[in-house]
Amino acid sequence: MQLVVARIGRAHGIKGEVTVEVRTDEPELRLAPGAVLATDPASTGPLTLATGRVHSGRLLLRFEGVTDRNGAEALRNTLLIAEIDPEELPEGEDEYYDHQLMDLDVVTADGTEVGRITEISHLPSQDLFIVERPDGSEVLIPFVEEIVAEIDLVEQKAVITPPPGLIDDRAEIASARDAAAEDDSARDAAEGED
Repeated sequence: MQLVVARIGRAHGIKGEVTVEVRTDEPELRLAPGAVLATDPASTGPLTLATGRVHSGRLLLRFEGVTDRNGAEALRNTLLIAEIDPEELPEGEDEYYDHQLMDLDVVTADGTEVGRITEISHLPSQDLFIVERPDGSEVLIPFVEEIVAEIDLVEQKAVITPPPGLIDDRAEIASARDAAAEDDSARDAAEGED
């Protein structure tokens, strides 16, 4: 099974290094020197990782055969893909590979059907489930502990406890001042009926 582990960014320096956007929780395993990675587009690979280092909080990689800035820049936006055993599981108890989460049914804690996961978006702050609803629309569900209560791979479902407004139109009043204003207008309306 193939797993996208990084996307190549811009060239760094003049010796063939590139910045990468890491898309794996195990970069030390997947992006180690000597690793042979498939690519998308396939015409740029496979690439063999020669070196890797962290510079100013950013991972820099250099590949065998890429020795200058032009060669590095030609790799920009290429996806790096590792081959993994489909039975392999992440080390952490509450960690999952994207392929394990794809197509899971999403339901609320009371069993209400929300939809199914069609894509996982990896953002800097958190991951998002892109969920296709039965009517064909999409809803974004942050993959955070406060909202995703349970992932059940045996039952093929993700149980969520969404805050009001996330999957429906019932949003909570955001501030006490707004709540007070609503109370005042309700009181005024009630006094007008007397």
